[in-house]
Amino acid sequence: MEINLAVLIDGDNIPSAYVKEMMEEIAKYGNPTIKRIYGDWTNPKLSKWKNLLLENAITPIQQYAYTTGKNATDSAMIIDAMDILYSNKVGGFCIVSSDSDFTRLATRLREAGMNVIGIGEKKTPNPFIVACDKFIYIEILKNQIEENSSETADNKRDKKDNVDKITQKEIKLIASTISDLADEDGWAFLGDVGSLLQKKQPNFDSRNYGFQKLTPLIKSIKNFEIDQRENVKGRFKLIYVRNR
Repeated sequence: MEINLAVLIDGDNIPSAYVKEMMEEIAKYGNPTIKRIYGDWTNPKLSKWKNLLLENAITPIQQYAYTTGKNATDSAMIIDAMDILYSNKVGGFCIVSSDSDFTRLATRLREAGMNVIGIGEKKTPNPFIVACDKFIYIEILKNQIEENSSETADNKRDKKDNVDKITQKEIKLIASTISDLADEDGWAFLGDVGSLLQKKQPNFDSRNYGFQKLTPLIKSIKNFEIDQRENVKGRFKLIYVRNR
């Protein structure tokens, strides 16, 4: 069953360029029934957002900067998030910000049984990332736009062949996760591996390494072996993986 999501955007802290792609990404995880963006709309810096809000049905919340050096937008988002939580209208939250000030909010929402998705730039501090169930980098959305619009087939192939982006740290994480789930022969169902990877490292995403899905990422690493098995319940084959 699809869950309802509250999407709360820190307008002071997130670029407007990829809002359409961001909303499409959020729709993969639930139905965004509440969509709000917070900021001081008298500030010319937020002018780029205005047309995009109408196109994506996002409600702007005016928050004046009462004092210099204090972020009133953060406080307004946190207060609204708690009000929404106690309204029992949603099953999850999407917090769009690169600001570590939302770390405690993400933790509190998860304590209440909410699914929390974070979206922000790669500069986002790690405490906020790990406080979420899943964290998605905006730069991924930027790369997808560029691939779809301007890259040639050769460029895509070159990017796919380049596995230098993934480090030994991530390879060890995948290997240990496979071991955690493996049967007596060392095989683990790839779907379970992906789910556990997400729990261990919320910002783990195959797209960070140039692959749209986990299967081609695993295939590109010589440390792992893939086995495709027939699925008696469906037309898609079951993918299993083990450490070599």
